Amino acid sequence: MAAKWIESLTGSFEEKKQYKEAQARLDALPEPYGGVAKAVQRYLMYSSGIVDGESMVRMNADLADLWERAVADDVPVRDIVGSDPVDFAETFGQSYSGKQWIDKERARLLKAVEEAEQGQ
Repeated sequence: MAAKWIESLTGSFEEKKQYKEAQARLDALPEPYGGVAKAVQRYLMYSSGIVDGESMVRMNADLADLWERAVADDVPVRDIVGSDPVDFAETFGQSYSGKQWIDKERARLLKAVEEAEQGQ
């Protein structure tokens, strides 16, 4: 019973476990892959705007998969991120359409306009 209450406040314990597993995989990558993978992950945390745990966990696991495959195939880092690493990270992040913090503000803006129309 207490676990359900705690999870309602903090999020799913299973998602936290999966996130930590993906993080451990990223941490285990050899350099230079590990450094770039962590830089991409950090950028995604700030830029993606994803707030739901399921999408975040999936994105991190997929990121670990990508970099582990690059290591196994000995693919140069630049071949993964291309000439524009920011574009790579943003395109990667757009593939995960979870709930984002901006969704609430979009709904609030739409509601304000609708209420204004009704008042005219």
